Amino acid sequence: MQYYTYILYSSKVDKYYIGSTGDIENRLLKHNKGYNKSTKVGIPWEIVYIKEYETRSEAFKQEMELKKHKKRKFIESFIKSIVTGPDF
Repeated sequence: MQYYTYILYSSKVDKYYIGSTGDIENRLLKHNKGYNKSTKVGIPWEIVYIKEYETRSEAFKQEMELKKHKKRKFIESFIKSIVTGPDF
């Protein structure tokens, strides 16, 4: 089984959400159906970053690493670096 770390974005509330899961399609569906209190207000959410891992612990470790930064600027720079490559 594969596991994923993901970042969602809601244009409605202009916010990001970071998580990890073993079933990305079902998880996104639950976020967009309002099953998660912290994301209910931002429906609809879209995936702006996703990375696959072999184990749940690897995906969770990446989730925690991203969450510890907490700053929007870091998240946006991180996503941009994935899409365009790092700025040097």
